Amino acid sequence: MTPDFLALAGAIALGVLFWVFWCWRAGSSIPRVVVKTGSTTLLALFAYLAGGPLLLVAALALSSLGDAFLALDGEKWLKPGMAAFFLAHVAYVVLFWGLPLAEKNWLVPAAQFGLALGGVAYVRWLSPSLGDMRIPVFAYTGIILLMGVLALRLDPQYLLVTIGAMMFVASDMILARQLFTRPEGAPPQLVSSLLVWGLYFFGQALIAWGMIAAAA
Repeated sequence: MTPDFLALAGAIALGVLFWVFWCWRAGSSIPRVVVKTGSTTLLALFAYLAGGPLLLVAALALSSLGDAFLALDGEKWLKPGMAAFFLAHVAYVVLFWGLPLAEKNWLVPAAQFGLALGGVAYVRWLSPSLGDMRIPVFAYTGIILLMGVLALRLDPQYLLVTIGAMMFVASDMILARQLFTRPEGAPPQLVSSLLVWGLYFFGQALIAWGMIAAAA
């Protein structure tokens, strides 16, 4: 087996391990941080070894850094985690901007408009619960919606990338609801936690695999 395949296999193994044993549990531990962070680190390594664009590698590496922050206990790690993911989305925005576009048809702008409108309405609904996180959340919402809008316009050869990006957006929407509307001290909800990690990790894996496959 080639090194890039081993990195991808390791990433999926760790991603599934975290999904099954840790994503739905509260608290922090060294194994939790290592497994969560290791899964996306190995995705970045896969992208690098497979000859993927450096912006893809950077986005995955920054996501791994964000995973590390969010795996730690305490609200003080939330803003650094959001900052790392913000920069990851900036890398995705620049990457997607330079990729081939789909042929012009009414479905693309309609989907882009629907995503942008839905995202703005959703964060407006969350707004009363955000407190002093309102500005960071608004900024983060703007960049992830821009990433999603750009992913929707990609050529069909990047379909896996588009699907992965939409999964990433959906994951963050569910996570925002968990973070800002759950009563203080309440345990994470099982189904929501499984959806957050499953959509996020496998969305990132699809973005990475789709980019590599389209370039092959």
